[in-house]
Amino acid sequence: MGVFPTKKFRGAADTSTFAVRYRGLMAKHPFLLFGLPFMSVIVAGSFVLTPATAIRYEKHDRRVRQMTREEELGISKLGRRVNMKDEYYRLAAKDIDNWEQRRVKRLPGEHDGVL
Repeated sequence: MGVFPTKKFRGAADTSTFAVRYRGLMAKHPFLLFGLPFMSVIVAGSFVLTPATAIRYEKHDRRVRQMTREEELGISKLGRRVNMKDEYYRLAAKDIDNWEQRRVKRLPGEHDGVL
């Protein structure tokens, strides 16, 4: 026999507690006593949190909503009234094939994006 025994001594008072009985039953039926309660807590939590998530998304949708083209053009107080047909024909009249790329001049001290 070794110096340290492999099994810990348990007194008679310890053998009848709930924890000792649960641990013994858990060794026999792990899914029934641990897995099933754990999964049911996860499912119940998803049902509880679903309405809270829906409320969060509804608040976000109210803040960020789709704007029509007319609302985009007239969003500022100084926004000019634009007739979309006139703008289309004005842009279509430009010669798209003969354009040249020009570099925009930067303000003094402004970063130009080149590392």
